Amino acid sequence: MNEVQPIRDKEVIIQIKNYLKVTSFRNYIFFSMGIHSGLRVSDLLQLKAGSVRDQLHINYVAQKTKNRKKKKKRKKFIIHPDIYEDLMVYISDMDDDAYLFASRQRKKLTGAIGEPIDRVTAYKMISGVAQRFGLTDIGVHSLRKTWGYHLYMDDPRNLALLMEMFGHEDIATTLLYIGNTQDSMDAAIRRLSFTQSG
Repeated sequence: MNEVQPIRDKEVIIQIKNYLKVTSFRNYIFFSMGIHSGLRVSDLLQLKAGSVRDQLHINYVAQKTKNRKKKKKRKKFIIHPDIYEDLMVYISDMDDDAYLFASRQRKKLTGAIGEPIDRVTAYKMISGVAQRFGLTDIGVHSLRKTWGYHLYMDDPRNLALLMEMFGHEDIATTLLYIGNTQDSMDAAIRRLSFTQSG
């Protein structure tokens, strides 16, 4: 299985957001929150309307640490101004205990309704839209990687912040994770030349 990549082209990100906004507002909010927050998909899927309603920040316990004996990691992230108003419109008719990204279908095994979409559904949505825009090696983790990649590209001084947010132990892991190592290697190889000049 290929390692998923961030979406590097900001113009493509804008096109995807515009496309999703008119085809599925839920998927638009999901995609937008993913690329603006750096949250894992498992954390995004557990968010409820009450946790974001009229809030500037969202407090949550990372799903990855929730069931461990280790100390639970409480985290906080800002709701990005670019999506704040759309998010408030999206949740305006939701009860506080409703999942933000609820499935439109009844769960086959339990018969439950209103449960969050699962990772497979999220993956199908993200990979489907990626394919539509000619992107490869894109999956649900690409949203988090896109967030990190663009924070780093906008200002490399954000590297320490990214290490903390991702829970990485070293810079090399973070650079590899956001796909910057491959970009740097490609650029270095393009500069390498064995032809005579002039």
